[in-house]
Amino acid sequence: MPLSARPTSERPAEAGAGYLHHRQWLSYQEFFPGGLRLTAETAPDEQWWRWRGMDVHLDRVARPDAPAKLVALHGAGGYGRMLAPYGRLPSLYDLDYLAPDLPGFGLTDPGRNHVTYRTWVECVAALLERERRTDPRPVVLLGVGTGGRLAYDVAAAAGSVAGVVVTCLADPRRGEVRRRLAVRPELGQWSGLLSLAPWPLRQARVPVHWLANVAAVSNNVKFAELVWADALGGGNWISLSFVRSYLAGAPVTEPEEFRGPPVLLAHPDEDRWIPTSLSTRFFDRIAGPTRFAALRGGGHLPVEEIALADLDRAVRDFLDELGLT
Repeated sequence: MPLSARPTSERPAEAGAGYLHHRQWLSYQEFFPGGLRLTAETAPDEQWWRWRGMDVHLDRVARPDAPAKLVALHGAGGYGRMLAPYGRLPSLYDLDYLAPDLPGFGLTDPGRNHVTYRTWVECVAALLERERRTDPRPVVLLGVGTGGRLAYDVAAAAGSVAGVVVTCLADPRRGEVRRRLAVRPELGQWSGLLSLAPWPLRQARVPVHWLANVAAVSNNVKFAELVWADALGGGNWISLSFVRSYLAGAPVTEPEEFRGPPVLLAHPDEDRWIPTSLSTRFFDRIAGPTRFAALRGGGHLPVEEIALADLDRAVRDFLDELGLT
C-alpha cells in the first residue's frame, strides 16, 4: 500500500503553534474510556496544508498497510483533535487516520477569508482530492455531531467515498431543528432574519455558545462545560454569515437523489441536543443503502462506555459489509 500523502512542509512559518502548545484537548481525555484516551506522546502527528491562503491544520496517524483511510469531521464548536479518541476505537484503530481543523475552528485561522458552510464542504472535498493523488485507498468519512451533515454533503460533492458514518444527520432548514440547535428556541425562530441583515452585520463574529446550545453537547456536565469554554471549540468566535449559510443552505444533494456511498447513522439515543427522530427524518429519505444503530445511553458527543461499544460494533459490521476490514 502507498504511504499517505505528506505535507509540503511540517509547519509553515506563518502557521501557529500546534497542540503541544494548545493543550485544552488533554482535559477531555479523562471522560473517555481508558483505551481511547490520548496523551501528548500518543497524539496524532500534526501537519499543515496550504489551501486558499489558509494553513489548514491536520491530525494524521499514518498506517501504510491499512486497507482504508478514515477522515474524521467535526461540526461547529468542535475541532479535529477533539475527535482523536474515536479514531482509537478497535474497529477504526487499524485504519489510516486524518482529521482536519476546518476553517475558523481549532488551529485553522481563516485570516481575511469569508468562510461559509460551503467553504467547509469545498475544503474537505479538496483535501480528499489531494490525498487521492498519492494514495488510492478507499476513504470512509466519520462525521461526529453536527459534522454528520458535513460528511453527507462531502460524500455527495466529492464522489469516490467508500462509506459514511455519522452520529447525527438533522436538516437545519427545519424549524424544529433550528430551535434545538439554538441556545434559546426563539433564536432558532429568528435565524431567517439573518438574510435581511446588512453585509457588515453579517460579518460580525460572536462566540459559538452565544448562539448554539453547546451545553447540550454532552450529558456529562463537566465535559459540556469544557467544550463551552474551549476557545478553539464552543467558546470560539463564529461569523453570523457562517451561521446563516449553515442554517439556510440546502444539502449538496437532496436525500431522495443521493447517489453516494452507503451511510451508517449511529445515533446516541439520549442525545439532548438533536434527538434521534430529527436525524431519522432526513436519514429515512436517503436513496441507496443505509444502516441504523442506536448508541445506548449516549449523549450528542458520545463518551459513555456502552454507547462507544455500540458505535464500535456498528462500525465494524459496516466496514465488514464494505469489505474494508
